[in-house]
Amino acid sequence: MILDQYVDILKDELVKSTQEIIKIKSTEGEPKPGMPYGEGPGKALEKALMIADSLGFKTKNVDGYVGYAEHGEGDDMVGVLGHLDVVPEGDGWDYPPYGAEIHDGKIYGRGAIDDKGPIMASLYALKAIKDSGLKLSKRVRILFGTNEETGSKEIEYYLKHDEAPTIGFTPDANYPVIYAEKGITMFEVVKDFLKKNDDIVIKYIKGGNRPNMVPDYCECAIIVKDEKRRVSIPDEVKRFRDVTGFDLDCGIENDMLVIKSRGVSAHGSLPHLGKNAIMQLILFLNVIYQQKDDVKKFIDFFAKNVGLETNGKTFGVNLKDDTGEISFNVGTINLNEEKGAIGLNIRYPVTFKYEDLMNPFNEKIGEYGIKVENMMHQPPLYFPKDHFLIKTLMKVYEDVTGRKDEPLSIGGGTYAKEMKNMVAFGPIFPGKPDLDHQANEYIEIDDLILNAKIYARAIYELAK
Repeated sequence: MILDQYVDILKDELVKSTQEIIKIKSTEGEPKPGMPYGEGPGKALEKALMIADSLGFKTKNVDGYVGYAEHGEGDDMVGVLGHLDVVPEGDGWDYPPYGAEIHDGKIYGRGAIDDKGPIMASLYALKAIKDSGLKLSKRVRILFGTNEETGSKEIEYYLKHDEAPTIGFTPDANYPVIYAEKGITMFEVVKDFLKKNDDIVIKYIKGGNRPNMVPDYCECAIIVKDEKRRVSIPDEVKRFRDVTGFDLDCGIENDMLVIKSRGVSAHGSLPHLGKNAIMQLILFLNVIYQQKDDVKKFIDFFAKNVGLETNGKTFGVNLKDDTGEISFNVGTINLNEEKGAIGLNIRYPVTFKYEDLMNPFNEKIGEYGIKVENMMHQPPLYFPKDHFLIKTLMKVYEDVTGRKDEPLSIGGGTYAKEMKNMVAFGPIFPGKPDLDHQANEYIEIDDLILNAKIYARAIYELAK
């Protein structure tokens, strides 16, 4: 198709623009004027709009929350929604996480696949349509969000102050197309420590970056009054490490024993792909910490009811249907002498309701004096496979790639849930690794270009 040729002409520009946007560290920060989610997301939005403006599009910055590039005319609007904010980079990178370096045909950097590369591919897909002269009967907006990784609150603001798309997609998941997404909860479980013990004092436990990431690091500091017991704990760490294979070590810092746990990060929707540093440490502490106090109750509860499980089975919330089973991720911990708080990200299958998860969950924690705080909930998303949007995107995917794959159900929550009549469409091809939220995130340049070709045809088919 003619659009493929126009995408090929734009290849070098697309690669350069993708690199420019990756180089901006756009994790959430302190609000600033015109930058509600901090300087990083704000500067990424400014850069994206600058690129869109240079390509000849009408652009708008909606008060620093969302920006867009628009093309075409008509009452109806096709929206392509992507996000410019990223999760923290974490450790273990072979190349600078904000260097956007190219190695072996891959652009490396935080956000390369989630979601900076794909939204740039979408922008240049629209540029290919514009350059080709193909006529559209609808307007098209490439929407740049800035808060997807920490709540998507910017979309709520946008929908109150600007126009919602009639139909569209988000390049924020996998091919061929996502027809079902699990319900998502993110919240904290909190316990106040009233009954305490002075023989061993856990001064703090801290670990994890976000509830929707498998934590790759956690540490705790403890004070042990008994000298003999204090001297024995490093040996116990070593024995536990040898038996379990957990990456744990122990040292002395500021007259406290500091135990460090290292795991492997992964996306919170796929917790079985990671190694949970928090739960490794909890399991060890439950062995050495035998005081009969509230801290012990809290640690023991999670050691026995979660452990290394990622499906909620022992917890009693193992919901499952044809679209998959529940995913249960312990993502953060912040514990001191007064209280403990653990951040959870639990995703449940599409045929279940919020109450099917939370009623048994609350019943389980209630007897331990643990309570739920800071709940964030997104209901499941579902489109029949014969829906116009699903059928259109499936045909585009098959025409461009020559592949015949089945529509997908996923545990990952995508931007599609934030706007009506929207589904997730790419950018990850079948058989390719899902590098979202992981070290050494990259996008292959060939895949970046192929995405642009798919998105160009998809936008055209929806807007012609």
